[in-house]
Amino acid sequence: MTASTIEPPLALLAELSHRCPLRCPYCSNPLALERASAELDTATWERVLREAAALGVLQVHFSGGEPLVRHDLATLVGAARAAGLYSNLITSGVLLDRPRLAALVEAGLDHVQLSFQDAEPVGADRIAGLAGAHDKKLSAAALVREMQLPLTVNAVVHRQNLERLPQMIALALGLGAQRLEVAHVQYYGWGLANRRALLPTIDQLERATALVEAERARLKGVLTIDYVLPDYYARRPKACMGGWGQRFLNISPAGKVLPCHAAESLPGFAFPSVMTASLSDIWYRSEAFNRFRGTAWMPEPCLSCERREIDWGGCRCQAFALTGDAARTDPACALAPDRALLDRARDDAQGPTDFVYRQIGAVASHQRVPS
Repeated sequence: MTASTIEPPLALLAELSHRCPLRCPYCSNPLALERASAELDTATWERVLREAAALGVLQVHFSGGEPLVRHDLATLVGAARAAGLYSNLITSGVLLDRPRLAALVEAGLDHVQLSFQDAEPVGADRIAGLAGAHDKKLSAAALVREMQLPLTVNAVVHRQNLERLPQMIALALGLGAQRLEVAHVQYYGWGLANRRALLPTIDQLERATALVEAERARLKGVLTIDYVLPDYYARRPKACMGGWGQRFLNISPAGKVLPCHAAESLPGFAFPSVMTASLSDIWYRSEAFNRFRGTAWMPEPCLSCERREIDWGGCRCQAFALTGDAARTDPACALAPDRALLDRARDDAQGPTDFVYRQIGAVASHQRVPS
């Protein structure tokens, strides 16, 4: 693809920090977490937001880690508003209190996306690795609704909480959410390190999928339910992030610009930085963003497949995690030469229930988990 044929990105995920009071074992952050000393300063993030708007970005999602660890968050939300960007706060909620939320609303925050680890406190706090987290989330949700901000509930599901999906749907309704994202764990970062403890069984998945379909029909017009399946049971891969370098920008706490939130797991990629290049140059001209754009890079059977401009070859990070080669066909495709790797991973799904909890320094380097 040439610069003249590349469309501008639609959304920016601004990972303000890898710091987080929670220790979720499925976190998609890289295993080598950035420390506070490496984070971009306020002025740099303000410049990045202006460049994003000029590039054509419409939405900015403030994320982490936990974005509320940044004391300048309201300033950055104000900068997004000044640049004409729709702003969404993706948060655990445990650090959100009335003064913080009031300041964010005054700065122009448009939406809050609040994560829940389970429907009941004991299981939720165990998964989060923080006592009292669930109750703090309930308080945060009440504040969001009190201040009349739109609320999305993120329910991250896996083998150890999927049986309580009905209660998670009821929780979202009770909290007054307009949208619920039922997101199966995706196996990158810490999720990959904990795959044996998290991957659901096929029976669990089929029951959950049937429940979501029924609840979507029952709650139409009341609660929108998005559903993100795990690729490990798919017949065809998803178009990860709408295709590599086609719709989405991710900026890490230290300023690396990535085509997706898991791309730092790929070795040998010199992802550019906002400290040395403009977002426009990175988006249109960097080798990293052009490496897997379009279809010319594809191996067979992708290159001849009629879905090549639908799924765009699937997920490069998953291809690497399972095969060791980011340019291989995503094993989530039933036609992939490496499909057997997924079969073996599913057979291994009844693993331990203990977690490797996410925390800075817990795992020193990126690892590929053997399939």
